[in-house]
Amino acid sequence: MNDSLSDAQVLLVQLPTGPIDALGADLQALGYQLATASDAKGALMQADLSPALIMIDSELGKDCGFQLCRQLRAVGVQVPMLMLMPTETVADRTACLDAGADDYVLQPYQREALQDRLRLYLQPSQDVEVGQHLRFIDLVLHLPTRTAMRKQRTIDLTMKEFELLKLFMEHPGEVLTREQILDQVWGYDFMGESNVIEVYIRYLRLKIEASADQRLIHTVRGVGYVLREA
Repeated sequence: MNDSLSDAQVLLVQLPTGPIDALGADLQALGYQLATASDAKGALMQADLSPALIMIDSELGKDCGFQLCRQLRAVGVQVPMLMLMPTETVADRTACLDAGADDYVLQPYQREALQDRLRLYLQPSQDVEVGQHLRFIDLVLHLPTRTAMRKQRTIDLTMKEFELLKLFMEHPGEVLTREQILDQVWGYDFMGESNVIEVYIRYLRLKIEASADQRLIHTVRGVGYVLREA
């Protein structure tokens, strides 16, 4: 991989199957630096070294992959996290996102599809400049740090939470359909029946509408969502 992403370090958390398993070998072949861990303790230690992206096996033996993802988010890890999933049911996807992961990689995978997914989360934004921000009423989104602020309260956001809120704040008062949101934030099809948008809307509401703050993100039944005053 001959671009700026070749220096990105990926932390792979899964039970070892050999010196380097197939996924680890593929990550190295794609040009990524590879760090590994086989349990929650090792993953938490490696996360302190600030990898660019973390991939966690949902079936991590005695250490549940979903629980590990929650632990990492709880201690402030904000880098993109992808779960390795053996199946792709609505319940599986909901569990993945509910744990705080940004996305999932279904196994078995195709190397090209894996590369496309990693590029989606590791490609740096081209339109962010120092000092740039978006504002709606008392909510401010600081683009360089990917954080929000409301009533002097700083709100940490995961990558997808940031991109979803950014989309709303770029289109205040405009009703955004589910299709528009999926296309602009995820960039690929979630097969229609997924409730990924509802899950992330709930995350955002919990964060930006905490402490009885005025609701800003409203549901337009049968259509989508809109950022507006109550």
